Amino acid sequence: MKIKIKNLTKSYDEEVVLKDISLEIKDAKVVGIIGESGCGKSTLLRQLSGIEMADSGYICVNGSEIDESTVHSYQSRIGVVFQKHSLFPHLSIRDNILLILNKVRGMDKSDADILTDRLLNDFHLIEIANKIPSKVSGGQAQRASIVRAIATDPELLFLDEPTAALDPLLTGEVLDTILDLKNKGSQFVFVTHEMDFLRKTADHFIFMHEGHIIETGGIDILDNPKTAMLANFVKR
Repeated sequence: MKIKIKNLTKSYDEEVVLKDISLEIKDAKVVGIIGESGCGKSTLLRQLSGIEMADSGYICVNGSEIDESTVHSYQSRIGVVFQKHSLFPHLSIRDNILLILNKVRGMDKSDADILTDRLLNDFHLIEIANKIPSKVSGGQAQRASIVRAIATDPELLFLDEPTAALDPLLTGEVLDTILDLKNKGSQFVFVTHEMDFLRKTADHFIFMHEGHIIETGGIDILDNPKTAMLANFVKR
């Protein structure tokens, strides 16, 4: 994965959330974004995934510059998972995945059925396949959201604190699913507050504070931070 950002600024009303940030990542498979609440982590993820456009600056991900003219094509090649599952409430878990395969990939019914069942089996969801989201646990629904996001075989996946809305008992199963994605070779960028999970999963991190990128680099830097700010964050 290659990410290049130059002088990126993003505001909401009169509050500047991303403050002229620049970044270059030349070779990473899994990138984790960390920092205190309100530091701009999720806002940065939304810029990288094209969900929102920046006020100013330049973003290029895997050779694709993201702007108004390119964002539709770019988003057709990525997947996004939000803090709360975004499954269609009136469809079963299985039909949520089938719909994406039929509508986005244009896959015929027979092939879509086979792929959906394989994914549900691989991620241990086959037993709840015919239930609607309100009839499964929050962890199962979030795992189904992840499966739906990867069903179209995206070149890159973005996950915005996928365990934030879950209680601790359900967090582990979602984190295990994400770790399984890494082991299967998926490339992704995620926002997290789970430091142990960051160490297990990411090979590159971005540490943010009050709209700035304070440190970024290989995950081993967390054992010997360059700044007192990151050292204190890791210690907490």
